[in-house]
Amino acid sequence: MRLLETDCVVDIAQSHGSNTLRPYLSCVRSTLTAALTLTNFASQRVERHNYAEIEASSSLEVLLTPLTISRNENEKVLIEPSVNSIRISLKIKQADEIERILAHKFSRFLMQRAESFVILRRKPVKGYDISFLITNGNTETLLKHKLVDFVIEFMEEVDKEISEMKLSINARARIVAESYLSNVSYRTPKTAGEKGRRGVFTDKQHCSLFPSCCDDTVCMIETTRPISHLIFEQHQRTPNA
Repeated sequence: MRLLETDCVVDIAQSHGSNTLRPYLSCVRSTLTAALTLTNFASQRVERHNYAEIEASSSLEVLLTPLTISRNENEKVLIEPSVNSIRISLKIKQADEIERILAHKFSRFLMQRAESFVILRRKPVKGYDISFLITNGNTETLLKHKLVDFVIEFMEEVDKEISEMKLSINARARIVAESYLSNVSYRTPKTAGEKGRRGVFTDKQHCSLFPSCCDDTVCMIETTRPISHLIFEQHQRTPNA
């Protein structure tokens, strides 16, 4: 049985709505459950060897049809089953450049600690962000439904983690910008006839901070407040007597 990518997307969109994650995860769960029917299978090329056929790809007759379940062009799952192993590759949602950087750093951090996750590959399949490899040995020592639950939970949590990290970065950037700007103020020399807290720029070259000011105006800038709270007032220049 083969699931086409377009068929899966259309079915999800028609039955539950394309804006929700639940039908997408439900489709992945049912497909994984059906594909995790693994058995012990010795190599047909090398005697007394038993390795994951999906990785070796030495015997095409033991490789099954790969399945692609796609929610959209930026979020999909590739399931590659074989007689004794299955490889699962995830493409994490990346809406902008910040999310692309976060997804890369997050997946790289996990893959460097692949031995702690047992089924995590150290290198993803080309075109995907992270990959898992489940062999018949894993299904003999671990519960199959727990393996499926782990993959589904990972798919749920990875989007939340990246979204939270993105919000944290934006909040920190805002705090840093406010802190920096609060410590920057521009003090101007007072003219002989002026008293108070404001400096008057009557020369264009003194107003290089604000090039949008025209020659017909005078910028009055409050000098004792930070740059983030500068007050601009434009007045018609009076002719010199």
